[in-house]
Amino acid sequence: MRARLVAGNWKLNGSLESIRSLMDGIKKGAGAVKSAHIAVCPPAVYIPEVASLAAGTAIAVGSQNICDQDAGAFTGEIAGSMLNEFGCKYAIVGHSERRSLYGESDELVAKRFAAARRAGLIPILCVGELLEEREQGITETVVGRQLAAVLALEGIEAFADAVVAYEPVWAIGTGLTASPEQAQAVHAFIRTKLAKDNAQVAEKLIIQYGGSVKAANAAELFSQPDIDGGLIGGAALDADEFLAICRAAD
Repeated sequence: MRARLVAGNWKLNGSLESIRSLMDGIKKGAGAVKSAHIAVCPPAVYIPEVASLAAGTAIAVGSQNICDQDAGAFTGEIAGSMLNEFGCKYAIVGHSERRSLYGESDELVAKRFAAARRAGLIPILCVGELLEEREQGITETVVGRQLAAVLALEGIEAFADAVVAYEPVWAIGTGLTASPEQAQAVHAFIRTKLAKDNAQVAEKLIIQYGGSVKAANAAELFSQPDIDGGLIGGAALDADEFLAICRAAD
């Protein structure tokens, strides 16, 4: 049976006071989560504090982004080795906000994915379609293209040490959520596409769902056969709500 992973993406939110309170709440309830893995991805400046607060617990820490280069004249970027040094286990790459707001191409996302693996981090590769792309019936074309860029650079074996998060862009922060059937269909497509190159890697791959997941809908989403947890946005900023989602992943 595949592992389950629930990762909280805190995005551009938080202060030292608020993250300490949030981590205190998550730590108090994390023991009730028996089998699902838990991760939190704070803004980069708070990674050392969160890693310190998570020390000795089962809560892993991830970054929200990673430079595609390992060192050099890349002002404002953070290398994988730096993230590793401060206790990160995961690195989100290709989040829809990075793609749409900051113009990150499929090729750049693939390079960030590769950089995470070079640093010994587990990349969480985000893929997903815009509303107009779903309405045009090209969801699988878009998601397939995003996966193909990583496959071309890194090969199928790279997915043995990676996570994929399907995020329908139209459902992120909008309150809209793909139905369990809609989400499952894309998750199944992802697994089937990767299985063409290596069925064993595809079968073991954790594929998360991201897009307005909350305690009220988590159990139904996670009951689908190819949904292995969630990449959680707004709900991850509330300890009780986040923990309820984690328990649903059990």
